Amino acid sequence: MPEPLAPGTLTGKTAVVTGSSRGIGADTVRSLARAGADVVINYRNKAPRAQKLANEVREQGVEALVVGADLTDAASLESMFTSVKETFGTIDILVLNASGGMESGMAEDYALTLNRDAQLATLDAAAPLLGAGSRVVFVTSHQAHFIRTTPTMPEYEPVALSKRAGEDALRERIPALTEKGIEFVVVSGDMIEGTITATLLERTNPGALSARREDAGKLYNVAEFAAEIAQAAVEAIPENNERIVGDVSGFTA
Repeated sequence: MPEPLAPGTLTGKTAVVTGSSRGIGADTVRSLARAGADVVINYRNKAPRAQKLANEVREQGVEALVVGADLTDAASLESMFTSVKETFGTIDILVLNASGGMESGMAEDYALTLNRDAQLATLDAAAPLLGAGSRVVFVTSHQAHFIRTTPTMPEYEPVALSKRAGEDALRERIPALTEKGIEFVVVSGDMIEGTITATLLERTNPGALSARREDAGKLYNVAEFAAEIAQAAVEAIPENNERIVGDVSGFTA
């Protein structure tokens, strides 16, 4: 696990983390706030949990804005970033963490809508608040990042393909972002212990988590992976704009 960001590293900076009322997003907010960043906590339908997180990080002496928004809805996105602008003015770090596609009762194209279209829409909505020196971080999984060359579990394949489509679409924006002095990095991790996705995969494919853990030698937990995301928000951009977290010996580039 990387060293936590030193207190004060991000003082005066504002970070937006989508899908951050729980799990990896919430721990990413904690890591960034401990480093001094003011934070925007985005949730879809868990307001009390988001408010509880905001109260927790405010004890670090930072500001926290809680904004409910459905990233697949244009009006909801516009309202979210209007609130961000009114509160903070600009954004220094945008973490595109929200994802899904394994939920029950959703439309057939929901995974692609959320994991590709909504990621682009979120970036576009945030763009007027991003300036030279700001950074966009896209969070993904090895199962999605390497899906073009390494098959994954059938239960996860539609999500993996949609997240890779989102990554590809965002990468097409790199030249335009670079022209504005905005940096972009992908953070890819293996199956993460304790996440909703891992739980759902284990439910539909019993033994999947333990098998992957055995193959990899170690799986990161939520806090460990969130610390990597926080580091990705400040460290130099790696080769090919990607930060690969954990073992990849079972994946073909």
